[in-house]
Amino acid sequence: VQLQASGGGLVQAGGSLRLSCAASGRTISNYYMGWFRQAPGKEREFVARITWSAGVTYYADSVKGRFTISSDNAKSTVYLQMNSLKPEDTAVYYCAAKPLGAVSYDHWGQGTLVTVSS
Repeated sequence: VQLQASGGGLVQAGGSLRLSCAASGRTISNYYMGWFRQAPGKEREFVARITWSAGVTYYADSVKGRFTISSDNAKSTVYLQMNSLKPEDTAVYYCAAKPLGAVSYDHWGQGTLVTVSS
C-alpha cells in the first residue's frame, strides 16, 4: 500500500484545513486508516482512525469535536477535516494504514506540515 498525504499549510488559530491521504497499490477495504502527528521535539501521537469497510471512527481526546476523519472509498482517499485549529496542533501529520487485527501500522505516507499561528 502506498500512501500520499497532502493539504498541509499555514493557518491562523481558529482556522481550518483539510488533509487528504490517497491510497494505492492494493485493496484496502479491510484496513484501518489512521492519522498521526509529530510536533517538534515530541513523539509521534495518534490523532484519528477510520475503518474503510464500516466507516467506524475513533479520535484522540485532544482533537475530539474539532477534527473529523472520513473516507471516499471510490477515490481510495481518507480526509482529516481540522477545524478550530490551535497553535498546539502544529505538527507534521502522517497518514498510515494497517490491516484489521494488526497490532501496528505498517504503511506510512510521507507527512504534511501543518503550522497554526497564534
